[in-house]
Amino acid sequence: MIRRLVVACACLALATLGTGGAAIAADLARGEVLFHYCTQCHGDAGGGSLLARAPAIAGLGEWYLQSQLRKFQSGDRGTHPDDVGGLRMHPMSRLLRSEEDLQAVAAYVASLTPSRPEPVVEGGDSARGAVLYTLCATCHGPEGAGIQAFNAPALRTTNDWYLLAALAKYKVGVRGSNPRNGTAMLMRGMAMQLSDEQAMKDVVAHIMTFADSK
Repeated sequence: MIRRLVVACACLALATLGTGGAAIAADLARGEVLFHYCTQCHGDAGGGSLLARAPAIAGLGEWYLQSQLRKFQSGDRGTHPDDVGGLRMHPMSRLLRSEEDLQAVAAYVASLTPSRPEPVVEGGDSARGAVLYTLCATCHGPEGAGIQAFNAPALRTTNDWYLLAALAKYKVGVRGSNPRNGTAMLMRGMAMQLSDEQAMKDVVAHIMTFADSK
């Protein structure tokens, strides 16, 4: 209910800005309707669900959300037989029947307040992870805020279990083996620099120290 009131207030404020603002408000309203499909796994506020193996997505960059939805739709991502979450997202993304729908839901998700997921992964050493993260910082930024120019999303508002699972997928080729997905292939090369699960846990533990950063 609160989320709907926030969106309604935002839409009203944008509508007062004229034709452009009204169009943005309409997109956000349309995006909220379309987001209903996503809430089954990602939650009403986009905070993610460990049970559904669906990560937090609230507040992610609109550009990144759009690019990933397009990759899911085309099959450039989410078609590996061992990628359970991706195989679920591939058909779900196709419920967005037009580019306008895709842009609307991406804009709405980007407008949601970013979550600060509680860590659940145990055994990571953030101090060791800080050293390992120096390679990641080149693209994702020193505090995990993401850098659009490098097609690198924000990490600091993502669930630690999802980050660990994603790194594991990259290392074995469940992600990053499709030649049509160049950014994922690059990310696989980066993940291969982490020698084992302990190293992955360490770097994830360090990323979690960014959780309260603004």
